[in-house]
Amino acid sequence: MVWAMTPRSYRDLEVWQRSMDLAETVWRLSGRFPAQERYGMTSQLRRAATSVPANIAEGAERNATGEYLQFLGIASGSLAETETFLLLAGRLGLLPSDRVKDTLDQAATVGRLLHGLKRSLRDRKRPGR
Repeated sequence: MVWAMTPRSYRDLEVWQRSMDLAETVWRLSGRFPAQERYGMTSQLRRAATSVPANIAEGAERNATGEYLQFLGIASGSLAETETFLLLAGRLGLLPSDRVKDTLDQAATVGRLLHGLKRSLRDRKRPGR
């Protein structure tokens, strides 16, 4: 998304909004996992997915661009972790392959948005810009 003005809050960022949608999807899907997975796959997948918007928000509230970039890097790592758990859940038969694909598509959108935000912040941080 191209901003006509600077967002006033992390909640205005499309990447945060989409990552919240992804976390919600993950919570709903993982609620269908067997009870014995409650403290295993369910917990790890949910933590990874919720870490994405949480780190975007925390980074946005930092005072320095470098810190913001660091938190966006953590969000990217959590996104990769979420994708890995989704793929494993599919392999284990905990999720149907169409749900895995749809959710990975959601994650890919978040990844593209995260990459764009990081690039924008790095460009702004460079001297002479």
